[in-house]
Amino acid sequence: RKYTTFAHAVSDNNIKHPYWITGFADAESYFSIRIGAKKNRNYPWTIIPLFGIELHEKDFYLLKQIQTFFGVGTIIHRVRDGKPSTIYSVQSIKDLQSSIIPHFKKYPMLTQKQADFELFCMIIDLMVIQEHLNFNGLSKILSIKAAMNKG
Repeated sequence: RKYTTFAHAVSDNNIKHPYWITGFADAESYFSIRIGAKKNRNYPWTIIPLFGIELHEKDFYLLKQIQTFFGVGTIIHRVRDGKPSTIYSVQSIKDLQSSIIPHFKKYPMLTQKQADFELFCMIIDLMVIQEHLNFNGLSKILSIKAAMNKG
């Protein structure tokens, strides 16, 4: 049988299996820290932790199943350079701590992405204790971020 999209080739039972989720995330997901300027003198930067998976829009169903599995996050549609895609993302520290991080600690990835995940967790831990609100904490976060996603 020829499948028109990856999502059609995957059964709902597989998507509900934690090891399948981990394997898929190991191949297709990313852990990222976005840092930007904020127009507030008391707190001039914003730090956004992000777990995401971006796929072709034809695979929306698959991302919807992953969102259902984790019980958190949002899905958006985007067109970049004429190419439509769908992005599942989790940015809330609370949701990352309650769902995403425990899953990948219990079902670890096998590639370099596991190291990125561990660095990501270190940044989340610093943010939880409000270290991102001072210069020394921000410096620690920037140093850890610099080591992420090196392959």
